[in-house]
Amino acid sequence: MTLAALRTDGKRALAAALAGLERDPESATSQALLDAAWREPRAHVVGVTGPPGVGKSSLCAAVVAAWRRSGKTVGVIAVDPSSRTSGGALLGDRVRIAHDASDEGSFVRSMAARDRLGGLADQTVAAMVLMRALFDRVLIETVGVGQSETDVAGVADTVLFCVQPGSGDSLQFMKAGIVEIPHLVVVTKADMGAPAERARADVAGALSLATAGGSDWTVKVLAASSRSGAGVDRLMEALEAHRDYLAAEGRLAVARHQQSEGWVAQSLRDRFGRDGIARLGRLGLDLALAPGMQPFQRLRELGVALERP
Repeated sequence: MTLAALRTDGKRALAAALAGLERDPESATSQALLDAAWREPRAHVVGVTGPPGVGKSSLCAAVVAAWRRSGKTVGVIAVDPSSRTSGGALLGDRVRIAHDASDEGSFVRSMAARDRLGGLADQTVAAMVLMRALFDRVLIETVGVGQSETDVAGVADTVLFCVQPGSGDSLQFMKAGIVEIPHLVVVTKADMGAPAERARADVAGALSLATAGGSDWTVKVLAASSRSGAGVDRLMEALEAHRDYLAAEGRLAVARHQQSEGWVAQSLRDRFGRDGIARLGRLGLDLALAPGMQPFQRLRELGVALERP
């Protein structure tokens, strides 16, 4: 399956390609497809995270609908909690995010988190890279595991953190390291009125102590209701504003390069452990990526070096 074929053959072909990536990510076919997709990024990638039950899926559905109304094609990766029995996604895309299955301009893929912490599935990066080359926008909804859910910062261009009014989420946000992750914070269920405004003020106070990734981007705190639609337009404007910010002065290329280096390092650590990383130094190798180098290619090269006796 080639990238050109995926662009013409529709959602069924994409589903088959993603299944192939999950089944055999190391195959020559999978690696060639990922290398090709990496060279042709197209989408703005948005990651949506936050505690379980905060309303991420409803908000994601509203964002996808708004993008579709504006004529944007959208790919969604919904990372689900895993079944202890089968290891597969426990909920599935039909439950997580409401969408029109007949709409060729939108595609939703569920992925099981299995035993991976951080809110993502093992193959999220591969799926994101492929979908990023095919759609105008890609949205990743994390599984919702609380304070450890920070891996999304390594795959998304824009991270949106959701807070629910009246639940104490804003206090958890202040305590957790995730305060440094988001570029946008959305208080969900804004139609609750005063509790939503209190949560917004609490989060704004916490953010006065931190910035996203140490950048000069000012984190915006918004309130939105997926039920009434209130605030959704402002959220869409904020997403586009951050996209424009990244496009200026080469920021997007720098951020994606750093993400790629982080992903290579984590993948090697997962596979070979800390001893493997240390052995790279003894072999005269490092984790750095040359400008423009695909992380999948670099991972293959370093993996081969570490597998030698």
